[in-house]
Amino acid sequence: MRERLIILTAFLVAIVLFVILSTATYVREEDKRDSEFSPNRSTYHSGPTGLRAFYDFLSESGHRVMRWREQTDKLLGPNGRDVKTFLVVGRTKLEFEEAEAKNLLQWVSKGGWLVLVDRTPPKELLPESDGWTVYTQRSDLDFTADPTDPKAMIDGVNSVPPIQPSLMTRDVESIMPSRLASRIKLTASKKEPVQSDNRQAADEDLADEDDEWPVDQNVSPAPVAYVADNNGALLIDYPHGLGRIVLLSDPYLLANNGVAQNDNLQLALDIVTAAGGLIAFDEYHQGRGVTQNALVGYFSGTPVLALCLQFGLVVLLLLWTKGRRFARPLPLPQIDRRSKLEFVASMAELQERSRAFDLAIENIYTRTRRVLARYAGVEYNSPRSEIAERVASRSSLDARQLEILMRQCEETINGGPTNWRRSLDLVRRLREVERALGLRMRSREVRQAAENL
Repeated sequence: MRERLIILTAFLVAIVLFVILSTATYVREEDKRDSEFSPNRSTYHSGPTGLRAFYDFLSESGHRVMRWREQTDKLLGPNGRDVKTFLVVGRTKLEFEEAEAKNLLQWVSKGGWLVLVDRTPPKELLPESDGWTVYTQRSDLDFTADPTDPKAMIDGVNSVPPIQPSLMTRDVESIMPSRLASRIKLTASKKEPVQSDNRQAADEDLADEDDEWPVDQNVSPAPVAYVADNNGALLIDYPHGLGRIVLLSDPYLLANNGVAQNDNLQLALDIVTAAGGLIAFDEYHQGRGVTQNALVGYFSGTPVLALCLQFGLVVLLLLWTKGRRFARPLPLPQIDRRSKLEFVASMAELQERSRAFDLAIENIYTRTRRVLARYAGVEYNSPRSEIAERVASRSSLDARQLEILMRQCEETINGGPTNWRRSLDLVRRLREVERALGLRMRSREVRQAAENL
């Protein structure tokens, strides 16, 4: 008992230490702040650089939004049919592979809207549009700005108004980008411009050269800028097949720390709802893919996972110690699982097979003689003649017949000749004597038999 108490106390102390260490680790992780050098643009993240506020606003406003946690090839299947707008925000933790970018652009060519919100968007997601090339240029490479400080993020920056009305700038008077916002630049190739009379023929030639993307003949392929200043554009879009690619050059406009500045929220809302339908935020390339357990992803960064691991370790140690012996080995208790009737039947079968009729007579006669001596009021070792006379004087039995029966039983016990018929006759006569005297069972045996019923 003392050893178990020591073990239990040690386990409780270990659990308390694990909880303290996990809590201390969690506090140190909380002290680590977001930075623009390594931002977290996930919709699960509620820090300054996350998109949790914008996602919750869309969801609570009645817009259809979702977190896309699969690869881009699923957009081409049944799961992507309802998605109309696909958002890729910021520098993702997982880079777009060539096949993933190709699948995403193929989905756009079929009518989807791809919204890229990044200061340096991936080149593989910005294909040329009829000779027009889109790229970004950084105006400030200082990543020391504290994203939790609004003044530090917009220091020296003026608000920027839209340069033309459109669905993506509706109800927007001006936006407030961060000082880290890049500017979008456009360049045109030197190839001959296509005349209006020959436009259809040129489009057919382009379709023959690259028939992978369908082409909308009624839309100009040139990029259009909607928000810009003297340094360049902040928001543009251009067609790709039957869909469009929208590029916003500053994630600060959608992030938790900047979405409330000026009309940033209205601009972000106009951009993601311009195409209508379901809006999908790319969480797969933010490290939140379905390959990771949803419960594990929800508790990542908290001490819950560490506590569960430590608790499992304690349980394993407990099971291991319970399975070890702390003292000398003790034999297991032997429990006789046979009933009394099985024992009697077994003994009877052994005596029958060994023809030990004298032993059977001895077992029965010994008890009957003891009962007769008690009934006669004499000792057990008294002569059988005296026992027979005393019993006969108190009952209707014949003393001579009783003495003969006792003598025959004692002769059989002492090795006299016998067989199963003679033994059975002697037992029957002994039972008749007990029945005649009312000595078949003792009071204790009667009580035990009544309790077993």
